[in-house]
Amino acid sequence: MTETFKAAVVQAAPVFMDLDGCVEKARGLVERAAQEGARLVAFSECWFPGYPWWIWLAAPAHNVKYFQAYHENSLAVDGSAFEDLRQIAQCNGVFLSVGASERDHGSLYISQFLFDDQGELLQGRRKLKPTHAERTVFGEGNGSHLEVLDTELGNIGQLSCWEHIQPLTKYAMYSMHEQVHIAAWPSFSCYPQAYSLGPEVNNAASQVYALEGQCFVLAPCGVISRHMIEVLVETDDQSALIRSGGGFAQVYAPDGRPMCEPLPEDQDGLLFAELDLGAIAVAKSFADPVGHYSRPDVTRLLLNRSPQPRVEDFLPETTDGEDADDEFEEADAGRTQPP
Repeated sequence: MTETFKAAVVQAAPVFMDLDGCVEKARGLVERAAQEGARLVAFSECWFPGYPWWIWLAAPAHNVKYFQAYHENSLAVDGSAFEDLRQIAQCNGVFLSVGASERDHGSLYISQFLFDDQGELLQGRRKLKPTHAERTVFGEGNGSHLEVLDTELGNIGQLSCWEHIQPLTKYAMYSMHEQVHIAAWPSFSCYPQAYSLGPEVNNAASQVYALEGQCFVLAPCGVISRHMIEVLVETDDQSALIRSGGGFAQVYAPDGRPMCEPLPEDQDGLLFAELDLGAIAVAKSFADPVGHYSRPDVTRLLLNRSPQPRVEDFLPETTDGEDADDEFEEADAGRTQPP
């Protein structure tokens, strides 16, 4: 395991609702990060092909007009854009965390994919519970999507946005001894009147995650560009609900300390931090919530990480062990056909 390495978080606007454009912009950002010596690069929530901000601006019936284009530009695991991202990770020799709207046949999911520096997919996870208006677009993940991966860069885990204010979800991740956590956020410039959606509270959620879990937290953040405002805003009422900017990317140390000088909120760029995994031991000596600082005799978590398939095929066996298919075929063969 590498004890010390450089990581990069992306603060940038996507090429909105243009998956191929997002991939090409990502290529440039990853190449720059690799040139600066980064071993791990993290993108924000739904950066591919952009977070669907219209869900917060109008009724679902109005927003139907966006669905087809957004669906077509969402990332499919068996698609060419996914292969391009795999190659970007491999060619630049970096671990790459991708936040995407994932298309799986007729459904979309808020997903995170982690590739290693050989371009191998280590994890594809889906947000357990889309937040509020997100549920008009996205489906849910399941317990198998809570996972911390043992890699040469340490134990890496990922969550999206308000999964970081779900205490039991966080504790499940801490229990897997996470060392590097990727906290993907979309942007903080929608609903200015809602303090709970702003940068102060949500950056605090990332910071507290680092403090509670004694791990490094990479918090990439999207930016809303002026072009996106032109696409999304049609009325004065909508204009009052969203503005350009909203980028507040940061990296936090295991003691909760911010590690980077922030970029201006409307600026595309990268933040870099040197992660020394040895520092985690110092933080853990003060408080380890799943070790010496726990009280399992008082409170414990029940965690079901089993996948829950929607359809499960099965064939009942006969008493003598014959497959049901064979029995049905024999019955068909002996059945009298109508004249």
